[in-house]
Amino acid sequence: MPTKKVIAITGASSGMGKAALQLFAQRGWTVYGGARRVEKIPTGTNIHAVKLDVTDSESNHTFINTILNEQHRIDVLINNAGYGEGGPIEDIDLKNVRKQFETNFFGAAELTKLVLPTMRSQKTGRIVNISSIGGDLYMPLNAYYHASKAALQQWSDSLDLEVQQFGIRSVIVQPGGTQSAWGDIAVQNMRKNLKTDSAYLPLVNTLSNILSSSSNMISATSADLARVFYAAATDRNPKRRYFNSFGDRFVVHVARAHPKVFHAASSALLRHLDRRSHR
Repeated sequence: MPTKKVIAITGASSGMGKAALQLFAQRGWTVYGGARRVEKIPTGTNIHAVKLDVTDSESNHTFINTILNEQHRIDVLINNAGYGEGGPIEDIDLKNVRKQFETNFFGAAELTKLVLPTMRSQKTGRIVNISSIGGDLYMPLNAYYHASKAALQQWSDSLDLEVQQFGIRSVIVQPGGTQSAWGDIAVQNMRKNLKTDSAYLPLVNTLSNILSSSSNMISATSADLARVFYAAATDRNPKRRYFNSFGDRFVVHVARAHPKVFHAASSALLRHLDRRSHR
């Protein structure tokens, strides 16, 4: 009987990570889900829940060592843990910026370093890094989130060139808007990071209204993205980038191929929304 494939998924207690964990388990994979809130990771056949804080090196080592000690292999690592530390560049404390990068970038980098020796010995493996269309797009009050995702993408592409020779691939998934609590959390962080009497309060109010109103227009679900995760992990000939929809792919294309157009359009939209908010 063939050995079950083994996958490690970070950020597995909610949203896309949780949905992906359930999908892989349903399809017969041995799944290790890691999260700080381990009690929120679903239980069930093929699922192993492990407490994980990707900003803590000891926790990362324990997570990977647990899998290797029990399964002796790792076929796929999905670096999904992440969040948005919003706020004005001028106001936000650099300790919060460092936390953003520790979660969205350095955690993924360390976990990947820990699995690569095993994948090289297996002569096969897949690293799936969950970025965002925000790795190419940008908006005000999320500069450090965008920077962390852009860093993840460049790093993933460099990694892919290094490890293809060993039968390993590193790919990026770029979700767009998804039905989740991400927008609410982003708004909370924007307000948390404002200084007293901040000059950016009007901009925060405008962006908060945009995020609140747009949340009702988002149709993509965590289950939709879980299927994209699955394709990224299993495609025989993997793509460098995976998107959930044509719209996500198109807006990234515009931002990359026509940066002046994207910047001008974003500026015009902000001016329009600002005028509306002052009527």
